Amino acid sequence: MSDSPQTIALGGGCFWCTEAVYVQVRGVVDVESGYSNGHTAKPSYEQVCTGSTGHNEVVKLAFDPAQISVREILEIFFVIHDPTTLNRQGHDSGTQYRSGIYFSTPEQETVAKDVIREMSESGVYSRPIVTEVLPLANYWPAEDYHQDFFANNPGQGYCVAVAAPKVAKFRKTFARLVRD
Repeated sequence: MSDSPQTIALGGGCFWCTEAVYVQVRGVVDVESGYSNGHTAKPSYEQVCTGSTGHNEVVKLAFDPAQISVREILEIFFVIHDPTTLNRQGHDSGTQYRSGIYFSTPEQETVAKDVIREMSESGVYSRPIVTEVLPLANYWPAEDYHQDFFANNPGQGYCVAVAAPKVAKFRKTFARLVRD
């Protein structure tokens, strides 16, 4: 691994689903579910669920850029969630489920905006992409029971119905990036 992993946070709906995918990605060295880009300090899950904190459910990724690029991380991101629905992913709705890329370097911001522009120009989606691209701010880790939720609760209804299909889609679409 290179000397210093990079960090980026992604909001793609419920963090259980997003985390379930990225823990399987080669080059991602840590995945933590949490809350970011809101105005409340140290928010709880219950507070975030009210929609009043401004926070988004995210996964914060630490990754080795020698093994996986920001572009590849974002290509996965755009396959496993719908970036065209404002404040909604499937049946989950509220500002805490908004599509967001929260960068930690100017280069990550550039790549994110380039990927969104390229996808918008290609017409891959029939509706406009509404993913926000902002610096990572006011991050707080989610409670322990949210960490590794899919791995710890594979038979839970939401995991079976929503997370498992996203994991399967990732494994099929990005087989070359699946962790050994």
